[in-house]
Amino acid sequence: MADFESSIGQNGSTAVRCRYCGQLNQTRADGGQPKCGRCRLLLSDEPHKKFADLDKHEYVHPLDSRALAALRAIPGIDVAVKKLLAVTGESAIHVIFMASAVRVTPHQCPDLHAKLQVACTTLGVDMPELYVQQNPVVNAFTGGVERPVIVLHSSLLERLTDEEVLAVIAHEVGHIHAEHVLYLTVARLLEALANVALTAAPVAALVAQLLSGTMRAALLAWARRAELSCDRAALLVTQDADVIGRTMMKLCGGTFASKVDYDQFLQQARDFQKGYDEKALDRFWADIIASGLTHPFPIWRVSEILKWVDSGEYKRLMEGTAQSAADQSAAA
Repeated sequence: MADFESSIGQNGSTAVRCRYCGQLNQTRADGGQPKCGRCRLLLSDEPHKKFADLDKHEYVHPLDSRALAALRAIPGIDVAVKKLLAVTGESAIHVIFMASAVRVTPHQCPDLHAKLQVACTTLGVDMPELYVQQNPVVNAFTGGVERPVIVLHSSLLERLTDEEVLAVIAHEVGHIHAEHVLYLTVARLLEALANVALTAAPVAALVAQLLSGTMRAALLAWARRAELSCDRAALLVTQDADVIGRTMMKLCGGTFASKVDYDQFLQQARDFQKGYDEKALDRFWADIIASGLTHPFPIWRVSEILKWVDSGEYKRLMEGTAQSAADQSAAA
């Protein structure tokens, strides 16, 4: 295949080119399942698709599109968001992480830098800065506007395989590709104000002054749905739905996930979706509980990825035959 290059050396080793990052690796038949020496992803003769000109509307989730339209329809939202970011300062984001986290470079955590490069070249995104921050909360996020920054928490990296780490990085790169970062940065600021002792700080009063309750609710509602789009972006990079599913399983089960049956977990996701679709009370409670969250339930995220794959839309996009949302509307 075009994305796989191998040759047998005199010492019995095999030269294999990584389908993700292009690194040429020397492997031996008795060395177990080989990994790329650069990006640490599993070597395989399966091709890896790169998107030369990917349109965000080809994969953005319909709920994301509708929630964003509703958010932008609120009078004054763009002015309030831009004023808030102008006052808090994008430069503060870079100063904070430069001072308190590890910056990833080709020489510092090179495998993470290679994974970031894989995600960016696959989706067609300029390389943002990437940091690793010591934090017991299993999370990753993207901030900034003109100069986006991706931050991975150490506790997340400690729980995931290399392929699952690629999925997380690709998810965050998806936020950049889908042009989420302006509103997402404000949504994360709201999350920080809710979770840490900043409620008495002047910035909290500033947020309350610039963003009405309606604006804050709409921002968080959109932020949850934006995650569904970026799960799709992660799938376009990993090109393996099970990597997304297993990542969500670890978000649900933590370190206990090693004892969880993956097939049963997928069935749980399908059962949740069935209850949500068919039972008004299940839907009511799910929506009420989720309304206070910045991310959707991991189980819901799994069910949404399964639906996207089962619908054939993912396959059509991989094969280059998918229609953008705008094209579908025009055809209708």
